[in-house]
Amino acid sequence: MKPLLLHGHTAGPNPYKVRLVLEYLQLPYEHKIWVLGDGPNGVKSAEFLKINENGRVPALEDPNTGVVSWESQAVINYLLRVYDKSHTLSPGPAASEQERVDYDKWTAFLTTTFGPMMGQRNWYVHLNGSDNPDAKKRYEEQCLRCFGVLEGQLAKSDGKSVLPSGFSAVDCHFWPWLRQYGFAQLDVSKYTMFLKWFRGIEGRPEVKRIDERIAKEKEAQGISGM
Repeated sequence: MKPLLLHGHTAGPNPYKVRLVLEYLQLPYEHKIWVLGDGPNGVKSAEFLKINENGRVPALEDPNTGVVSWESQAVINYLLRVYDKSHTLSPGPAASEQERVDYDKWTAFLTTTFGPMMGQRNWYVHLNGSDNPDAKKRYEEQCLRCFGVLEGQLAKSDGKSVLPSGFSAVDCHFWPWLRQYGFAQLDVSKYTMFLKWFRGIEGRPEVKRIDERIAKEKEAQGISGM
């Protein structure tokens, strides 16, 4: 099997999601690092726009099938359809319709609500050109509301996984976004199920391998921090 080519960067949660799925499915892959902007090796450059017209990472090229995918949810869905034949991370043939719907709805909750709220919180805390207390407060409240929703769901598995049926790609979607709670300056101390889930995934060997690889990539590029 030829290695898949993941286009990403050394920061941000969405390429990390895909790396988690690749690691869990034990698929060989190479990681090509892109930077912001339209300069050389930039995500808005003509070279990258041939791969992803939207000019964002992640994108994935599979030399084994000739398929090119982008948008993290689409990339992960592709990997699961093509390579997760044993349904390690996705609902299997015996799953009920409710279990399939639960898989879809919790993935959608992250991609359409929780993730964007975290992204906006990070923007207004760290990147906005001027201080905007109202925006920071709004996104803090929305993020903590989402943590509360997730807390109730995690209680169903005693903090082991988002879905009661066990660890799945849904956890891969959530983990890279929610590990940023400290960077987002959010107090999550009261969400005990979340913290239990967080520590459990943090200790998984797949996460450790990715973090070690990212650290080497950052060192090679002279990058520090997130």
